[in-house]
Amino acid sequence: MTQTTKKLAITELALRDGHQSLLATRMRLDDMLPICDKLDRVGFWSIEAWGGATFDTCLRYLKEGPWVRLRELKKALPNTPIQMLLRGQNLLGYRHYADDVVMKFVDMAAANGVDVFRVFDAMNDLRNVRVAIKQVKANGKHAEGAICYTVSPVHTLEHFLDLAKGFEDLGCDTLAIKDMAGLLTPTAARELVSALKQTIEIPIHLHCHATSGVAEMVQWEAVHAGCDIIDTAISPLAGGTSHPPTESMVAAFAGTAYDPQLDLELLQDIAAYFRDVRKKYKRFESHVTGVDTRVFINQIPGGMISNLANQLRDQGALDKMDEVLDEIPRVRKDFGYPPLVTPTSQIVGTQAVLNVVSGKKYKIITNETKAYLKGMYGRPLGPVNEEVRKLALGDEEPISVRPADLLEPELDKLTREIGDKAHSIEDVLSFALFPAIALEYFEERESGQLKPEPLDEPEESEKTEETPKPAMPLAPTEFMITIHGEQYHIKIEGSGHKSDAVRPFYVKVDNVLEEVMVETLTEVVPMADGVIDTMKASKGSKRPKATRDSDVTTPMPGRIVAINVQVGDEVSAGQNVLVVEAMKMENPVHAPVSGLVKAIHVAVGDNVNPDECLIEIESS
Repeated sequence: MTQTTKKLAITELALRDGHQSLLATRMRLDDMLPICDKLDRVGFWSIEAWGGATFDTCLRYLKEGPWVRLRELKKALPNTPIQMLLRGQNLLGYRHYADDVVMKFVDMAAANGVDVFRVFDAMNDLRNVRVAIKQVKANGKHAEGAICYTVSPVHTLEHFLDLAKGFEDLGCDTLAIKDMAGLLTPTAARELVSALKQTIEIPIHLHCHATSGVAEMVQWEAVHAGCDIIDTAISPLAGGTSHPPTESMVAAFAGTAYDPQLDLELLQDIAAYFRDVRKKYKRFESHVTGVDTRVFINQIPGGMISNLANQLRDQGALDKMDEVLDEIPRVRKDFGYPPLVTPTSQIVGTQAVLNVVSGKKYKIITNETKAYLKGMYGRPLGPVNEEVRKLALGDEEPISVRPADLLEPELDKLTREIGDKAHSIEDVLSFALFPAIALEYFEERESGQLKPEPLDEPEESEKTEETPKPAMPLAPTEFMITIHGEQYHIKIEGSGHKSDAVRPFYVKVDNVLEEVMVETLTEVVPMADGVIDTMKASKGSKRPKATRDSDVTTPMPGRIVAINVQVGDEVSAGQNVLVVEAMKMENPVHAPVSGLVKAIHVAVGDNVNPDECLIEIESS
């Protein structure tokens, strides 16, 4: 084999996974475009710049049109293929979409500038990627199938080889190994890549996160075993839960048979640019910037651990973290060993938290857990605990067909529903993926009030006279929290006068001032990371406290998304009376007793806490 045929190809991740991993996906288009000319001259195999969490973040926080971003990047990168991450039948949202929506989304992504589609399914269920891959090929674009790499008793080398052959049979042009948690070791990488090279003919692309500290060694061994393409991130956006540094890997392979032949001096210019850009996003910095070897034991990525900590803190149960970490592998086993990647990581993690804080396994089961155990996310590789499935589904039988086969075409319905608020088919697709967020974006766009969240605290001159003056500063008064990979900047501005029951605190959340009513407690203890451990805040809530066994309460803080009863209704014990969304999961709340609905103290959209009475039931 000649040196030319062994030349290593590299995909640069700075414009997507690099800043998604370390800066909560907050990098703006205005900070990408100035460096695109140099990025385009490097000679990367591709530049990943779209998909993943970028679509949601553009609409929700940056107030950028995600489709506009794609078109602008395509114009700025004329010589380098743009790559996106696509979750198969999930697209970029949190549910399965009908085939007509999936096909149209791929059509429009291709038309707007995506050249390489990396398509994966969280369950490694090939049925869930078939339609997307077929449509990528119909558009004449590059289809890259992706195996979600994980470790379990059922995830054998033979299984991964079967998956790889399946992707090749679907017409994929390349195969990606997607090591989202950083579980690959150098030895495992060498064994897997060597076996893949003997099984499939298409090139192999390796994507591994640096969480566990061995990613560079993994890439070195994989390339020597025959891996054709590796993913890297320019050094200011590398390391931690991100990826190996581009310059380091280019230098490591320079002068070898695998020399990528990329300009190291040009890469230094690009690194210097992003080094300055990163400073602008200080408030969104990840706390997981170093090595976290716990992933080898519990297979929980660093970002997921941060989410678990915040979930437990909301419950006043942070001391139960070790119990939750022990519970996650048990839940994963009950669920048939799904890989821990969106959305299965949220489903498994949330159910483990509920099992621990409720004091009884599967006493509370989220709607997403029910859907998972019904088969609505795909087919688990391992056997599901049938007792758990019975608890979740009762006598309802799980499905055996491809989940999307149960969905009616929905594109026409969505188009009618959004009406003239959508200016294009791209707008309709945005609405399909994120209905509430897209609607808010369209309204702000129509009124000319699209304003991205601020990067910095406002200057003193920008503060108004209405800003409350701090009366009793707390220490520490400023900190960051991470919830589901999204970071929030919290600053306690001060407090008002204490009554017998509550005291108002003035808290800025991402620079938006909120008045938070806090119960008067005998002791307020600031924790090491700045969170007030004994606070039980309910933003201006005037709901009564739950004092009776018949009062309906939520098992965890969250937001009301559905109310299924009215005042005067007769309900039975165990009946689903409302639904609370918490940690991106929907949690049904049941009537504790049979009786008459006497009063309802909530509305859809309200934020609620566990100690509040949401519905009063007069027991029969």
